[in-house]
Amino acid sequence: MELTSKQRAQLRALANGLDTILQIGKEGIGDNVIQQANEALEARELIKCRVLESAMLTPREACQELARRTRSEGVQVIGTKFVLYRESHNKEKKDKIVLVKDRKKPSPK
Repeated sequence: MELTSKQRAQLRALANGLDTILQIGKEGIGDNVIQQANEALEARELIKCRVLESAMLTPREACQELARRTRSEGVQVIGTKFVLYRESHNKEKKDKIVLVKDRKKPSPK
């Protein structure tokens, strides 16, 4: 799913109040980190992660790799933190994030 600029802005605003729930250290992004990220994304859809100074990856690299390996979208990278989004497939989830849709402009005649 490719996010539009309006959707990214909406998700960035929602991410402001989030606590960091996943930290990436010198071990990098292993199976345990991927499992934790997948569980958090399924439960919350939007998560904030932090790359520790001892990590061998930059925050941007960590965001890109974790997004790729969890099939999520990188929303934002600021300093040592980054935000990921993935729509939950749980149809019974009551607090799903509803993204704004871009209105299509009528085609000129």
